[in-house]
Amino acid sequence: MELLIIAFLVPVLVGAGAVVTLDRPVDEPKVAPPPKPRPDLTAATVLTPPVTEPKVAEPEAEPLPEPAPEPEPEPVPEPEPEPEVIEEPAVELEKPAPAAGRLARLRARLAKSNNVFSKGLLALLSQDDIDDDVWDEIEETLLMSDLGTDPALELVDRLKERVTVEGTRDPDAVRDMLREELITMVDPSMDRRLAATRKNGKPAVMMVVGVNGVGKTTTVGKLGRVLVAEDREVLFGAADTFRAAAAEQLTTWGERVGVETVSSEEGADPASVAFSAIETGIEQEVDVVLVDTAGRLHSKANLMDELGKVKRVAEKQAPVDEVLLVIDATTGQNGLAQAKVFTEAVDVTGIVLTKLDGTAKGGIVVAIQRQLGVPVKLIGLGEGADDLAPFETEAFVDALLAS
Repeated sequence: MELLIIAFLVPVLVGAGAVVTLDRPVDEPKVAPPPKPRPDLTAATVLTPPVTEPKVAEPEAEPLPEPAPEPEPEPVPEPEPEPEVIEEPAVELEKPAPAAGRLARLRARLAKSNNVFSKGLLALLSQDDIDDDVWDEIEETLLMSDLGTDPALELVDRLKERVTVEGTRDPDAVRDMLREELITMVDPSMDRRLAATRKNGKPAVMMVVGVNGVGKTTTVGKLGRVLVAEDREVLFGAADTFRAAAAEQLTTWGERVGVETVSSEEGADPASVAFSAIETGIEQEVDVVLVDTAGRLHSKANLMDELGKVKRVAEKQAPVDEVLLVIDATTGQNGLAQAKVFTEAVDVTGIVLTKLDGTAKGGIVVAIQRQLGVPVKLIGLGEGADDLAPFETEAFVDALLAS
């Protein structure tokens, strides 16, 4: 409490003192005079240094970004020089040998393999005394020539009659006698011409058939050369779609003589290939379309039926004028069984006998024609491209009898 009273009175007393003080007279303060300037002193000139404003360092300008390098213009490609056209050398087509007279030119090859007639038979017929034992030997010789039983017996009977009537033993006369009889048996009256002429604005169509391994594709190639030699326009149809490289083989044959080949991939329907080939032949107005077919066993009924189908489908485009059956002459009488089945399936119109220059016997010609009633139209006498010859009866017999 006492503290509060003291705190209250102090300012009052101070204020009273201040008031008392103000009531007294106030003396004016003495002001001292300003000092006189000294004469010898000159006011120094105060040089005020120039105020230099501090240089404010200008901020360094940020370097301008380097301009992006202008993309180099893409070099204008120089125009490619036009490829130099290298002319392929023209394929020089082969000129097949003339078809006429081929058999006469190849008779030496036929004679080498058929000395049964030229040596054995003529030697027997030229003997001074021909008794029954000699005639039996003549008959055996004829049978060895693949003439067939009936033709062999028939020929023996004719020769017996003529030798008895004419009574000659002169070798030249006997040769003429045998030649005449063989020509009669081979039958020159058969039509051996190939149907290779356009009809009704459509090409002639030939199918080539046969068992495996007889040389059908080769025969087609060689037959094409025969027709080209006669100035025919030819087209190949590679309908053997089962054997690998058959189409390529046929194409190669065609290219050598300027013949086009219509083919398809391996395993294609052979009937469709034959159809397309004939269709193309009609468009190109060729003279002949030659259709190669796959080899097949004559004992397989389904394969023979398929061959019939190929022919039927082909005839939707144009009639099939020729069906040529290729037979390996070295098979002899076994070839006759094949020929019968093929004839029933596709109506064979002609026979092509191959490999007659080997161990084959010429009598097979007579045997086939007698049993089938189908003429032999072509014979193969070698591996050469022009060793397929149109069959000529007299030239064939002369080759058989050549010594």
